[in-house]
Amino acid sequence: MKLGEFNEAQIGAALAASFLLFNVIFWAYPFVWLVILSFSDWRFFDVPTFSGARNIVAVLGDLEFWRSLWNVMRFLIYYVPIVLACSLAFAFGLKHIGRGKVFIALCFLLAHISSGVAYSLVFEKIFSSTGPLNSFLLEWFGFTIPWLSSPTMAMLSISLVVTWKFVGYYGLILYSGLAAIPPEIYDAAKLDNTKPLKRLFRITLPMINAQLVMVLVFAITVAFGIFTEPYMMTGGGPMESTNMPMLVIYETAFNRLQPGRAALMAIIIAIISYAVLKLMRKVLEKNVELV
Repeated sequence: MKLGEFNEAQIGAALAASFLLFNVIFWAYPFVWLVILSFSDWRFFDVPTFSGARNIVAVLGDLEFWRSLWNVMRFLIYYVPIVLACSLAFAFGLKHIGRGKVFIALCFLLAHISSGVAYSLVFEKIFSSTGPLNSFLLEWFGFTIPWLSSPTMAMLSISLVVTWKFVGYYGLILYSGLAAIPPEIYDAAKLDNTKPLKRLFRITLPMINAQLVMVLVFAITVAFGIFTEPYMMTGGGPMESTNMPMLVIYETAFNRLQPGRAALMAIIIAIISYAVLKLMRKVLEKNVELV
C-alpha cells in the first residue's frame, strides 16, 4: 500500500497511537515507578525492596516536610495578591497603549524565559544587606531592610522575584480577556452613569473570570513546585522559613539517599495541590455568558 492510499481513519489511528505511546513512556511509566518507589527502600544503586508502610509513617512524622507545606501557604498569601494586582495593572496598561504594544509585551515576557539560576543570583545581590537596594534606602531614608535574613521578609522577597518572572505571562492572559469584552457593554454602563470602580467589579472582573481562574491555577501550581528561587537565594532559610516542598524532596532524595520517601512526598504534594485547585475552582469559577 502506498503512502497516498492511507485513509483518514488509519492516519488518525497512527497519530493517536503515537500520542498514547508518548504518554505511556513519559507519564504512565514514571508515575507507576513513583508509586512503586514510595513503598520501597532504595539507595539508587541496590535493588529496591518492599518497605510496607515505613515510608508513610516516616513522612507523616517528618515535621520539616509539613513545615514546607505551611511555607507554600505563606508564599501564596504574599504571591497571589501581588501577582494578580501587577498582572491586572499590566493588562489594563497594555490595553490603553496605542503603539509599541507588542514590543512592551515581549519585554515583559523576557523575564518569563530567563534562566532561573541567573536572575536568582542577580536578585540575591540586589536584596543583600549591602546590595544596591539597601544602599539606596540607607542613603535616602536612613534604614535598611533584611530582605533575605528575616524569616518574614525572605518569603516576601522570593514572592517579589517570582512575580517579576510571571507578571508578563499572566498579564497577557488577562489582557486577552479584557480584549474580548464587547465595548458596547461599557457604553451602556456609561449611559447609566455607572462609576469606574463599579464597572470594574460588576463588568470587567466577572467578564474575565475564566482568565483570572487560569492565572490562579498557574500561581498555585508555581507555589507547590517552586525550587530554583529559594534554593539559590536563601537555601531554604533563614530558620527554614523559605524551605519549600521541592527543596525537602531534593534533600531527602539526594542528600539523605531516601528516594522512596521523596517519591511519597511528591505524591502527597500532588494530591494536596490538586485538592487546593479543585477547591479554588469550585469557589471562584463562574460560567459567564453573553446573552
